[in-house]
Amino acid sequence: MQPAAIAAALAPFTTKLSAPQLQQISPYLDLLLKWNARINLTSVRDPQEILTRHFGESFFAAEHLFSNSPIVFDLGSGAGFPGLPLAIYAPYARITLLESQNKKATFLKEVARALTLTNVNVFSGRAEAYAAQARERSWPPAADVVTFRAVEKFAQSLPLAASLLAPGGRLALLIGESQLAAAQHALPEFSWRPPLPLPLSRSRILLIGNKSD
Repeated sequence: MQPAAIAAALAPFTTKLSAPQLQQISPYLDLLLKWNARINLTSVRDPQEILTRHFGESFFAAEHLFSNSPIVFDLGSGAGFPGLPLAIYAPYARITLLESQNKKATFLKEVARALTLTNVNVFSGRAEAYAAQARERSWPPAADVVTFRAVEKFAQSLPLAASLLAPGGRLALLIGESQLAAAQHALPEFSWRPPLPLPLSRSRILLIGNKSD
């Protein structure tokens, strides 16, 4: 897909991507479609819908998250959303993709390598294992931003995501409106911003909460 067509599809979500950034999206999309024929990365098959639903939502989150050079953990990265688009949007950020399924982690590593995303690290394992190894190997033990999107066991994942955050860090959730109350109830110590409706969606939101210092 040509960069101009990609830019047009993403215009409702962001207009801040440079030409080189737009050019990175096409090979990522190609790899996603290729791998999706072998392993289940996403139920969305149409390239245009992948652009708006997956890439668009991720870049929308990026616009509301980045103003410095943060350490970011993307919990349950799967097909790479929102973590890999965040890395494209903010090459100055340090992005760790946490993915417990080996095949999906291998896909994430291939995309990062193909796009030369030197700010991306892929951890193949559960978030709890990352936290244990971080202490042993001098990896970033806590993040300024933790993101997650389509994770299993949503309610159980919230405290885990919060535990990966440094004091004062931000949790960014790309979720349905029906999950809003559950998030706020599970983490009452967070200061939650008003939810932001996602463009081109009737029910999905970006929810950002700040962890108390």
